[in-house]
Amino acid sequence: VDVYQAWCGPCKPVVNLLKKIRNEVGSNLLHFAVAEVDSIDALEKYRGQCEPVFLFYTGGELVAVVRGADAPLLQKTILEKL
Repeated sequence: VDVYQAWCGPCKPVVNLLKKIRNEVGSNLLHFAVAEVDSIDALEKYRGQCEPVFLFYTGGELVAVVRGADAPLLQKTILEKL
């Protein structure tokens, strides 16, 4: 989940990376969503930050958090969690 604030929007450069990984591993294993922190109370702790935050869930449980648009770290995290 790409967690963002309305004033800065979702992290568009990472979308291409996620599409590439999704094509490599299969679309049934990886799903991507965006969530605006101002409209979701459960994401309140991520408000007021000016860096991208990516939350990784498996079976409804938060399993990893990556702060910043660090493409190698995002790819590593995704592949480890799959």
